Amino acid sequence: MIYFIRHAESLYAEGQERSRGLSERGMEDALRVQTILDNESVDGFVSSPYKRAVQTIKPLADAMCKDIIIVEDLRERTIGNISGLSFPAAKQRVYQDFHMAFAEGESSAAAQTRGVQALERLLEEYAGMTLALGTHGDIMTLILNHFDPQQFNYEFWKSTSMPDIYKAEFEGKQLLNVVRAWEERL
Repeated sequence: MIYFIRHAESLYAEGQERSRGLSERGMEDALRVQTILDNESVDGFVSSPYKRAVQTIKPLADAMCKDIIIVEDLRERTIGNISGLSFPAAKQRVYQDFHMAFAEGESSAAAQTRGVQALERLLEEYAGMTLALGTHGDIMTLILNHFDPQQFNYEFWKSTSMPDIYKAEFEGKQLLNVVRAWEERL
């Protein structure tokens, strides 16, 4: 089983994609992630190298006395130079045309291949175990899209929150079921 944990709120800072951490609200929500998953039996913690993804799962990993393994190929997709387009419009475009990439960016197809290969390696290495995976909205959606393109698409990406948690059950490398586990603030 994989818990895909989308990072909590992180304030955008130009040129600091890898190093920007969580906002104050994001840190509070990381503690909520811990509370929600505290009673689950998590065997391992894996994350994108981006600070905000690591910080979101760190309270839970610390509570369970586990290290976080960084997997470079789980990094977020680089959208590239989208001048003249809004961020949502640019995202919609790369979901509509999986092979299109903006200048200095990565296509959905390329990011998906990278992410799915990383996930498949984890499913082999941790067969029968439960992992918490610190991730991002786009790469998470692209990975899940590989298994079910109808459900996991641009609209799904738009519907996710920061943070968010999806419990994905696998049999070998086959996705059986995905259930949202995040509890919204009241």
